[in-house]
Amino acid sequence: MNNTNSTWRIVGESVRGASHERTNLPNQDAIQWSPEKGDVLPLILCVSDGHGSAKYFRSDTGSRLAVDTAVEVIREFLDGQTDINNLSIIKRTAEEKLTQALTHRWRGAVSSDIEARAFTLDEMTLLKGKTVSAQASVPNEDKDNSVSAEDLATFGYLAYGATLLGVVVTEDYILYLQLGDGDILTVSEKGEVTKPLTADERLFANETTSLCSRDGWRDFRVDFQVMSGEPPALILLSTDGYANSFRDEAGFLKVGSDLLDMIREDGLESVSDNLEMWLAEASQAGSGDDITLGLICRMDALEKLENQNAAFDNSVTADLNYSSNENAIETESNGETEKE
Repeated sequence: MNNTNSTWRIVGESVRGASHERTNLPNQDAIQWSPEKGDVLPLILCVSDGHGSAKYFRSDTGSRLAVDTAVEVIREFLDGQTDINNLSIIKRTAEEKLTQALTHRWRGAVSSDIEARAFTLDEMTLLKGKTVSAQASVPNEDKDNSVSAEDLATFGYLAYGATLLGVVVTEDYILYLQLGDGDILTVSEKGEVTKPLTADERLFANETTSLCSRDGWRDFRVDFQVMSGEPPALILLSTDGYANSFRDEAGFLKVGSDLLDMIREDGLESVSDNLEMWLAEASQAGSGDDITLGLICRMDALEKLENQNAAFDNSVTADLNYSSNENAIETESNGETEKE
């Protein structure tokens, strides 16, 4: 089923973590979406989490460049599809070409930033002075502290290291993309919460794949869902600071259905207005990390529930009226019998 009549909306927020507030560090997360009002298909939503350790000292810039370049590249990808009805080609292009374009554009933006703000010798020493886990998929480092073109090409991207999560919603399909940690959740009209992407077993503790990896594009997880049947009522994208603020995964997953209930009860604008406060409280009571949350809501899913509730109420009222009439008839019948 092609849901061309569905109305979708994007809202989101990013907050500096409680630990970063205490240490006066910047918010290393970023969020961006297109179009700006987030209310016309196709919709693009991206979030990014800059890595937190000392050698990633420009990761706040890295995450901002990640979401900005990703939205730009995905728009170009959508505009470049000459046969919009051939979904198999679009899927294959997304899996094989889009991921490469995302990392290539990010690296280009990082190179431009390095040209504008050259590394000091001390900064290069910081980049090269620590061994990076193989799980992070970044190159090994040597002991030479000189700043050379080769060093910049090999180590410069490390300072900007960041993850990237993206969702694209069109009339015909939904595209999910993820590199590194963080979460993408979908919520059905009935409140069932699922993860559209398979788990990456390399992501544990503080280890993550990254845009700063030499072949980071190979580590993207991609899922392509044709718009058939019932699309999600709600899609959530969040950096790992949010899930890490919960005691367990079950508690975090419940956020999906809880948010859908709150949107239905209070409206999307009300939820949007409260996101900053809720996320700040979650960081304060939980992980202490920066937290970013983006929501894509299918508005007709809310309307359908209202219609279903109205139909249910009418049905209950009709049943009650029918039951009352039956009782009245039975009482009247009993009275007539007594008279006889």
